[in-house]
Amino acid sequence: MAMKSLSPVPKLLSTTPSSVLSSDKKFFFVDFVGLYCKSKRTRRRLRGDSSSRSSSSLSRLSSVRAVIDLERLNGVSHKDLSSPSVLKPQVANLEDILSERGACGVGFIANLDNIPSHGVVKDALIALGCMEHRGGCGADNDSGDGSGLMSSIPWDFFNVWAKEQGLAPFDKLHTGVGMIFLPQEDTFMQEAKQVIENIFEKEGLQVLGWREVPVNVPIVGKNARETMPNIQQVFVKIAKEDSTDDIERELYICRKLIERAVATESWGTELYFCSLSNQTIVYKGMLRSEALGLFYLDLQNELYESPFAIYHRRYSTNTSPRWPLAQPMRFLGHNGEINTIQGNLNWMQSREASLKSSVWNGRENEIRPFGNPRGSDSANLDSAAEILIRSGRTPEEALMILVPEAYKNHPTLSVKYPEVIDFYDYYKGQMEAWDGPALLLFSDGKTVGACLDRNGLRPARYWRTSDNVVYVASEVGVVPVDEAKVTMKGRLGPGMMIAVDLVNGQVYENTEVKKRISSFNPYGKWIKENSRFLKPVNFKSSIVMENEEILRSQQAFGYSSEDVQMVIESMASQGKEPTFCMGDDIPLAGLSQRPHMLYDYFKQRFAQVTNPAIDPLREGLVMSLEVNIGKRGNILELGPENASQVILSNPVLNEGALEELKKDTYLKPKVLSTYFDIRKGVEGSLQKALYSLCEAADDAVRSGSQLLVLSDRSDSLEPTRPAIPIMLAVGAVHQHLIQNGLRMSASIVADTAQCFSTHHFACLVGYGASAVCPYLALETCRQWRLSNKTVAFMRNGKIPTVTIEQAQKNYTKAVNAGLLKILSKMGISLLSSYCGAQIFEIYGLGKEVVDLAFTGSVSKISGLTFDELARETLSFWVKAFSEDTTKRLENFGFIQFRPGGEYHSNNPEMSKLLHKAVREKSETAYAVYQQHLSNRPVNVLRDLLEFKSDRAPIPVGKVEPAVSIVQRFCTGGMSLGAISRETHEAIAIAMNRIGGKSNSGEGGEDPIRWKPLTDVVDGYSSTLPHLKGLQNGDIATSAIKQVASGRFGVTPTFLVNADQLEIKVAQGAKPGEGGQLPGKKVSAYIARLRSSKPGVPLISPPPHHDIYSIEDLAQLIFDLHQINPNAKVSVKLVAEAGIGTVASGVAKGNADIIQISGHDGGTGASPISSIKHAGGPWELGLTETHQTLIENGLRERVILRVDGGLKSGVDVLMAAAMGADEYGFGSLAMIATGCVMARICHTNNCPVGVASQREELRARFPGVPGDLVNYFLYVAEEVRGILAQLGYSKLDDIIGRTELLKPRDISLVKTQHLDLSYLLSSVGTPSLSSTEIRKQEVHTNGPVLDDDILADPLVIDAIENEKVVDKTVKICNVDRAVCGRVAGVIAKKYGDTGFAGQVNLTFLGSAGQSFGCFLIPGMNIRLIGESNDYVGKGMAGGEIVVTPVDTIGFVPEEATIVGNTCLYGATGGQIFARGKAGERFAVRNSLAEAVVEGTGDHCCEYMTGGCVVVLGKVGRNVAAGMTGGLAYLLDEDDTLLPKINREIVKMQRVTAPAGELQLKSLIEAHVEKTGSSKGATILNEWDKYLPLFWQLVPPSEEDTPEASAAYVRTATGEVTFQSA
Repeated sequence: MAMKSLSPVPKLLSTTPSSVLSSDKKFFFVDFVGLYCKSKRTRRRLRGDSSSRSSSSLSRLSSVRAVIDLERLNGVSHKDLSSPSVLKPQVANLEDILSERGACGVGFIANLDNIPSHGVVKDALIALGCMEHRGGCGADNDSGDGSGLMSSIPWDFFNVWAKEQGLAPFDKLHTGVGMIFLPQEDTFMQEAKQVIENIFEKEGLQVLGWREVPVNVPIVGKNARETMPNIQQVFVKIAKEDSTDDIERELYICRKLIERAVATESWGTELYFCSLSNQTIVYKGMLRSEALGLFYLDLQNELYESPFAIYHRRYSTNTSPRWPLAQPMRFLGHNGEINTIQGNLNWMQSREASLKSSVWNGRENEIRPFGNPRGSDSANLDSAAEILIRSGRTPEEALMILVPEAYKNHPTLSVKYPEVIDFYDYYKGQMEAWDGPALLLFSDGKTVGACLDRNGLRPARYWRTSDNVVYVASEVGVVPVDEAKVTMKGRLGPGMMIAVDLVNGQVYENTEVKKRISSFNPYGKWIKENSRFLKPVNFKSSIVMENEEILRSQQAFGYSSEDVQMVIESMASQGKEPTFCMGDDIPLAGLSQRPHMLYDYFKQRFAQVTNPAIDPLREGLVMSLEVNIGKRGNILELGPENASQVILSNPVLNEGALEELKKDTYLKPKVLSTYFDIRKGVEGSLQKALYSLCEAADDAVRSGSQLLVLSDRSDSLEPTRPAIPIMLAVGAVHQHLIQNGLRMSASIVADTAQCFSTHHFACLVGYGASAVCPYLALETCRQWRLSNKTVAFMRNGKIPTVTIEQAQKNYTKAVNAGLLKILSKMGISLLSSYCGAQIFEIYGLGKEVVDLAFTGSVSKISGLTFDELARETLSFWVKAFSEDTTKRLENFGFIQFRPGGEYHSNNPEMSKLLHKAVREKSETAYAVYQQHLSNRPVNVLRDLLEFKSDRAPIPVGKVEPAVSIVQRFCTGGMSLGAISRETHEAIAIAMNRIGGKSNSGEGGEDPIRWKPLTDVVDGYSSTLPHLKGLQNGDIATSAIKQVASGRFGVTPTFLVNADQLEIKVAQGAKPGEGGQLPGKKVSAYIARLRSSKPGVPLISPPPHHDIYSIEDLAQLIFDLHQINPNAKVSVKLVAEAGIGTVASGVAKGNADIIQISGHDGGTGASPISSIKHAGGPWELGLTETHQTLIENGLRERVILRVDGGLKSGVDVLMAAAMGADEYGFGSLAMIATGCVMARICHTNNCPVGVASQREELRARFPGVPGDLVNYFLYVAEEVRGILAQLGYSKLDDIIGRTELLKPRDISLVKTQHLDLSYLLSSVGTPSLSSTEIRKQEVHTNGPVLDDDILADPLVIDAIENEKVVDKTVKICNVDRAVCGRVAGVIAKKYGDTGFAGQVNLTFLGSAGQSFGCFLIPGMNIRLIGESNDYVGKGMAGGEIVVTPVDTIGFVPEEATIVGNTCLYGATGGQIFARGKAGERFAVRNSLAEAVVEGTGDHCCEYMTGGCVVVLGKVGRNVAAGMTGGLAYLLDEDDTLLPKINREIVKMQRVTAPAGELQLKSLIEAHVEKTGSSKGATILNEWDKYLPLFWQLVPPSEEDTPEASAAYVRTATGEVTFQSA
């Protein structure tokens, strides 16, 4: 292996100036051949994994602009520094935030004896090289996204330089070193140095000298070289201070003053301090990881010594990464994504006015601002940590405040460390958590440490050696370590921290650190004495208003009868949000002719790729809806008064609770009425009212009020005083208080009639409300319960019986559950972090509205003005007062189609016309269908556009034929289960006939469908007897096979039989959520394909548990290319602002295809609020993706596919002009095969058998494949006709040509202010035609270890002739997805179970991610060493044994040996690991058996079969969502009970003989294969240990012999079940 990596070295040498080598040739070679694990294979992949070599060369100007300083303050000149007005907080802008996303690989090495050495630095560089696959490369395949290294300052090294310069040796106690990126241009550089020197001088510091940092420029990639700064170091003497903390503070102030001084300079954005400190120094840049040590010659010098090093490799989804954004930052190296960043920035800005500390001696004004929206999330987190640390907090304390763990109901903390809970409780009301997946490494030079986010969403392993060195890294195997010297191995679990105190040489593990920090102050006492819990107040037991008054209020505030019946009443009755199906096919609120509530203009944002959604159903333990109300004090000064707040358990208040709050004298609540007056006309009235509301709020807060209640309650409604939409009122007051520095002094509560759905609550909280009292919704619940109809229904047992209080309780419970789901979509765990985070996009509101009330939110298409909004509000209001208003609520038809209601694009008339055209194969009928579509009301953004051309029309005969156009068509990912077998197979056959592609959806595929039919007679085949209209040669396979988060049916054979593999990251109808298949749809056939139990509902997790970040997605793409190198891999995303940035990351992750879905896609079952309020239009998503990819030079690497509501040739051409190569049809394909849009898919009662699993309904299925073929041919002919009119002969010629589009001359009812310029903009076209892009070869993984294995003639012989072969191979962490390709070769030849040979492979070393993925029966693999994440992912059979090497210095059962998420989606096989596993062990395991010696949190999550034995400790939340299979857990110290999630499974002792036998034989196998001493002890003392095991049994397994002792007791004829 080591020899292999020699080959790339000459390539590096050829570009290296000889001077680098002359200093120490030997050292150079040792160092970089030492990158033994950076094998030739990986390097070659990075050189050329795509045929695209284009790169957008940025102009000099933009490259300068690209290096934007992180803490830049706009427009502040020298003389302005003291005036506070300059510091008016600027609200964070989502556009700025979205342009920077990143994820990474990180680690640190620290010597506990604090002995500096060059070896530490060298090891860090080696480890960095082994992280290359965790980073990204730009379009030139050479510019890295950034890598860097932080170490302590190498004084001896700098003193040698000082001596050469004739300077005295540095006084290391009083000298600071700045590592600075300066402007490239010489004159600007001199000016910058002058400003720096002036400020140092003014502060009384002496500049000792400047040093040009020696660098090796040719090693830098082309794109990175264009923006490369001039890199210099400055040495300054601080004579007046003696303590390190004061010196660091002084340097911090200087840096802040310099940043402000240069902000107004033209070159101001080009000056950046990597570090300025007396303790640490940061070397970083836009470099690939192996280039860092070659670029900075200092790092190669033996004199460069440090006792520790933090290293970091960045993967930025944005491809114009900037030098300053490389990491580590000044304190932190951050791997992950902060999801709440917009809220965090806004709150940090609000805090600026109140932050005071005696250590700053009144200079707080000079160190603002503390955040910058143009920086990355990591840079801003670093700034927040920096201000806390510089103000006297320890680094560990700062991170506990910023990134708290999930401490509520924590089994260990609550029992052993209550003081830690007090610490978190105290700070919960002071600082909103910076929430999202994060592994954070930190150092201030004296302490080095690492901590993990509350959800444990990034991998982190650590180990310690006998020579007192501690290592922490994203992966094991990154540094060569002698295993015999390792004394401890572990992993960081969720919320855990490890800290190394360099000064005292101590390592503190998690609870030790936290116990120490929490004991600094009496937090518990402060909380007990000052916090007040709002006690629950009973709900009202009778109605308050008359029925007529209720109706009038509902009309005035915009309720529809659908809202009352389908949403409010359903929640009051069931206690959960209502489910619906199909998609959202009504016009966007701004395009609609009907009035909408303001909330309908907002779409929820959601996590995709760069960070995961959270699972509120199964992992709710990390989530909380608690809210603190009242003033948030100065976080820099500690004291009991900061704890003086009121705590609410959730944000939904009933009337009584609101009254209690209003009585709280300490809060001095102020009620502000939210009405506007239209007596003098509508013009300007709403805006004027908002201004006066904001002034009133301002006055109240300045007068000491800590609670503002914005209320639209009034004794009687007046026609001329309509209510301001409450969301507008809340947003305006929130923004006004932020901009006036008052936001920390008070909380906002909304008391409103206009709030009833979960989306409404989320909007109010997201734009600043801490709590909401939905008084009209509660009144509606009471009215419903008391109505005669409800009483009758309850009496007849049609609906569950509930009391009037219970109905309101149910409603509140449903709202809270819905809020958790909305938070979790974005990957946010805490409502306190969601509050004010503005996690929405706006479609259809104009700039003036957004700037006043929703500052910083994205509103791409602009829209309504204040006056237009006032008119819309009024159109609801007047209904309450007009004489002819009926005595019941109007049904607007927003959810279900109804004649006279809102327009639905999938309507009965449309489907009738389509059925006629395709069944009769009639062109005239298709023309009528086209006519119907062209006459429809404006429904989607593309309806506002039409074509124009610069060419004369040509005859249709000259246009490319329909048969070539239809090959670009695909159908949507509809799962077999959601739709019937008949529909699924008919669609697949039709697509295969025309050369298009159908999609399996999630849920596997029956192998019977993979062979062409040869037995068709009269349109029928005995192979598929349920179908008609067949032909010989038809094949029912889906060309695109989907890999979704549930991994149902994903077996090796399924994967190797695909033409394309689609990773479904999100679905248009419910992005950020998992799929759900109701139990009644899980027939025996469906259950067999999905390896699950019939009748048991199937839920897919919201995130893929192997995609928590962009580098994880790149890994899954790698895995799929590994098992099937001939299938293109596509990634399905949903349109939202920022999708271009995400898509760039996906393209860099080696995907072949990116699919953009619109929010209007269909679904078999989804909550109504998700269908209606999440995701954006595909027109915007596609435009952003296409243009971002072109700007980044990545467009040629990927095919772009689009879907969502496509219905005709016009839609296809619109999508083409916006940049799509291929076009997906979902609902329309179903309609063409017979769907009648009954919209009851989720009930299993589809009247035409399209979306039902009931035999009698499926028999009614009317469709034949020919119908769909006809439809697609008509669409293609329509495309040809339009192309001919435009004068173009092929589709290729118009793809991406937005200049062929122009706005239609059409007037909308609501507004004339929509702005379509974004859709019509263009940044050029790709260098390849669409056909060339589509015909490219599949992207490859480059040479991999499996190739070497398959090159062995003995292995090939064993596979071909089913023989036995044994082979031993060396492995290291860059060898990823090992055995995947070998398994693919076997699966292709023999299927999942047909191989009778044996391939026995032994690997030595540290395996990379996905070791043993998709393993197949007949493969037995043994790893002697350790492994990273995803071991045995998707395995279908065979055996994996992982065991440590023979000579070890640690106890195997106490060490972590395999990583997180092992056995994800496994459908068979066995795994034995001598050691502990990480988080989510055996998640979604269907049939595999496993024995391990300990696991992290969420073990056996979503398991549907198989058996897991754990011979050691487990983490929290075991068996969440486990519906099948068994688990046996050893509980030696009686701590297991609180860790089990008992929602589904029951716990019992092992009493059934079959169960005991199963357990014992698995342990025996484990001991035999791994030599486990723990297992041997258990077997030797079986009678002692058996009673210590618990067996976890889900309901579906209760009657099995293993789980039921009843099988023994048959002698007496009784059947008894024994349980715990």
